[in-house]
Amino acid sequence: MKILAVSGSLRPGSTVTTLMHAALGLLPPGSEAVVHASPAGLPYFDPGVDPDDAPAAVQAWRAPVAAADAVLIASPEYAHGMPGVLKNALEWLVGSGELAGKPVALLTASPYPTGGDRARAWLTETLTVMSAALVPEASLGVGMVRSRLGPDGALTDPATAEALRGAWAAVERAVQATADR
Repeated sequence: MKILAVSGSLRPGSTVTTLMHAALGLLPPGSEAVVHASPAGLPYFDPGVDPDDAPAAVQAWRAPVAAADAVLIASPEYAHGMPGVLKNALEWLVGSGELAGKPVALLTASPYPTGGDRARAWLTETLTVMSAALVPEASLGVGMVRSRLGPDGALTDPATAEALRGAWAAVERAVQATADR
């Protein structure tokens, strides 16, 4: 199973990006993770651009999405939603369809108990419109996230680790179901 992981945070040392890396460390054996550096280099989405004539940065974003068996999107919550840079990156995939039917896991995090639930709701709505195959069991919010990670970025909370392992098992089943079609 090849997973593309994308963080919606641009901040160096971001907690949600650290959590994403910790989650990738729990992938089932034989899985491969590809981390997309950042969606920050993409131009502003322009619906007038033909998908086949997209700028090079957009093509470089679309290629690993298309090549992945599943996608993990990790996002903080900004102003009760996902960061604008992440929304922009997703918009570049609408017309070209790389996420259509592809299993997608969501991981949101917050220093508050809510776990980024508003960002997750916004992502869910956006990805549903895009026909992504959201994996509900792999849509997790991690509240009080800093208390669940050690100074080295490793998960210190067994319940969060177990939830992430369960999420990966659900993604693995979704990828298999997609391959069986």
